[in-house]
This record gives sequence, C-alpha cells and structure tokens, in this order.
Amino acid sequence: MTWVCVAFVVLLLMGMPIAFVIGISSLIFFINEPNLSLVIASQKMVGATQSFTFLAVPFFLTAGNIMNATGITKRLVNFAKVMTGHMVGGLAQVSVVLSALMGGISGSAVADAAMEARFLGPPMLKSGYSKGFTAAVLSYGGLITATIPPSMGLVLFGFVGNVSVGKLFVAGIIPGILMTFILMVPTHVISKKRGYKPENDRPPTFKEVIWAFGQSFWALLFPVILIFGIRFGIFTTSEAGAFAIVYSMFVGKFIHKDLTFKSLMQVIDSSITDNGVILLIVTCAGIFSYASVYGRMPAQVAQSITAITTNKYALMMICVIFLFIMGMLMDSAVNCLIFTPILLPILRNAGYDPVHLGIVFMTVLTMGCMTPPVGTAMFAVCHILKCPTNDYIVEGIPFIIALMIEVMILAYIPEIVMFLPNLVFG
Repeated sequence: MTWVCVAFVVLLLMGMPIAFVIGISSLIFFINEPNLSLVIASQKMVGATQSFTFLAVPFFLTAGNIMNATGITKRLVNFAKVMTGHMVGGLAQVSVVLSALMGGISGSAVADAAMEARFLGPPMLKSGYSKGFTAAVLSYGGLITATIPPSMGLVLFGFVGNVSVGKLFVAGIIPGILMTFILMVPTHVISKKRGYKPENDRPPTFKEVIWAFGQSFWALLFPVILIFGIRFGIFTTSEAGAFAIVYSMFVGKFIHKDLTFKSLMQVIDSSITDNGVILLIVTCAGIFSYASVYGRMPAQVAQSITAITTNKYALMMICVIFLFIMGMLMDSAVNCLIFTPILLPILRNAGYDPVHLGIVFMTVLTMGCMTPPVGTAMFAVCHILKCPTNDYIVEGIPFIIALMIEVMILAYIPEIVMFLPNLVFG
C-alpha cells in the first residue's frame, strides 16, 4: 500500500481530478500484486454502483434541481425574510435561515451556497455588507443544508457504512436546527458591531407569517412526507428519491406552474452532469476500498490509532481532527467513500452508534467544502461575489469556531443526535 499512498499524494498535488487520482493509484496496487487481476478491478468498479440504496443519490439530486427550477427557492427566500428580516444584520440572518429551509430541498451544501450567493449576495453587498463577511455567511450557512434531510452526504454514508438512511435523515433534524441557531450568534454579533441594519423595520405580524408559510407550504411539506413515508414503510430510501422527482415535477407544473419543458430539459442536462461526476468517483472508490481491505489498511490504521489510546472520547477527538484535515484537502463525498470503512469500525467498537457517527462524520467532512485550500463552496461563492479568498478566510474564522463548538457538542452528547431516531424508530 506504500506505493498506492505515494501515487495518491503525488497525483493529488499535480491537480489531477480526484476520481482519476483514486482510480490510478488503486490500479497501481493491482498491477504490483501478483495474485490480483485487473479483471477484479473492473468487477469492483461496476459492483460499487450495484446498490439499491445508492439509487437515492441521483434521484434526490435531480429532485433538488427540479425544485430549484420551479420557483420554490424564491418562496423560501420570502419566508426567511418575513421570519428574520427584522433582526440586526437582516439579510445575513435571512441567509442562515434560508439554508435551514433549503435543507429539505437541495441536500447539497455547495449547491445551496452557490444559489444563495446569486440570490442574496448582490442585495447584501448593496446594503453595505463587506464581501468577505457576505461570502463567509453564505458559504458556511450551506453546511446546514447538508445536515437537514434529504442530505446527499448522509445517503452516501448510509450506503458505504451500511447504516439506515432513514435513521440518518431523522438524526440530522435536531443538529441542523441547532446549527442554525449557533451560526446566527456570530452573524448577530458581527452585524451589531459593524452596524448592519435589519431588512424590515418591525417584526412580522401573525398574518404575514401565515401568508409566507402558505407560499412555502409545498416545499416545507416535502421533508415531512419523506420521513413519514420512510418510517412507516410506505417507501424505501431509494423509492423516496423517485417519489421526490414526481413530487417536485407535480408541484412545479400544476401548483406553482413555473416548470416549463425548456427548464425541465436544462435541469435534466445539469443533473446528468452532476450524477456523472458522482458516479465516476464512486466507481473508482470501489476499487480503492477493495485494495485497502486487501492490503489490510483498515486494520493497520485501527492498530495505529488504538496504540495511541483506547479511551473512546480520545478516539473520537482523533477521528474528528483527522476528518477535519482531510476535509480541507479533498471533497466530502470522496472522504466519505474512503474513510468511512476505515474509521467507522474503530469508533463502533468503542461503543458509538453508527447513526450518531454519521452525523458527526458528515458535518466535519462537509465543513471542508467551506475551508481552504480546496473548498468547493468557498471557491464557488468567492467567484460569484468576486471576493478575495484572503478576505473570506479571515471573515470565516468566527463561523469555523462556532461550527467546531457544535461538532464537539454532537460528538460528546450523543443524545442530541439520537433523541429523534430513538423516538421515531424505537
């Protein structure tokens, strides 16, 4: 496995696309092993996609793209403005709440951050918010979207770790709400210090709240139907993804009447591209996983970590720090596919519930999308707002601190994560 690791690092530093980095370094292992055939590598690549659970990924991704094309996003923006527009730093608070609302639709932190940068970025800059603060609050707020169901990261974790996706979805609700309030704290403090004014001059009336809720009703209803359907066996996770596509098309065409044939074709085109990228990574990760198990990498990593300590709390800290560092270097989906089979058994043997670990793992890994040097959400938002990366990094420090506080809370108080799954699933 030494040559595999060397090739992996070298190719990554060369800037090669991550799917090819994984695939080429894994093939080196097969070539150097006399007892392995390249036929096995091809079988493992195909076999990595042969999962009924994995079907949920392209389904939910496509459904999220359809919902974004049907005017649902605009309605959620208006609802968020009504609820938080009267607070100090009104538009900044709106962006945080919008990320929580978008959690039930897009399931992608990067997609949410990029969407909000286009929708809310220009108005925030026009209202006097600095570029760095605007980019940071929009980017880090996207992490809420990756926690509240249906989250693509949680689907991948359930697929790789053989964990109930339904339980992961339910487990993400309280952490997502908690994250919303935690991110609102530095947003409020910074906004008050700099004099960022509210968007609205008064709190909303009850009538205004009801009207805004009614406009967003069909979007807010979706995650409720999703969890209800999975819990009571109406559909599996993959079937829920297929239902999500039908639901989003029905709402867009017959209720909001914003979905046209042209916009649908554009959604299908972008969804094919997005799913193709994910599928290529998954197929290459399939041979990497086989090579790592064959080369006893999980066992060696477990021995190395447990040689340092066997204390369950220390093990959790080590894994969180490791995943945070790796999240800064590689995409969250790639990290999930590579490191879940290695780290999950270690912490599972230490007494942690895999559902609890799924929320902690994906929160830490997805945070890497917002942090340098290769944060995809960071670059997307900075590109859209034309914000210097240095300004973004400095302004993002309070949000990183706030998020790490939540990660520690979730890691060491598992009842926060497990309360709803235990209540709903027993």
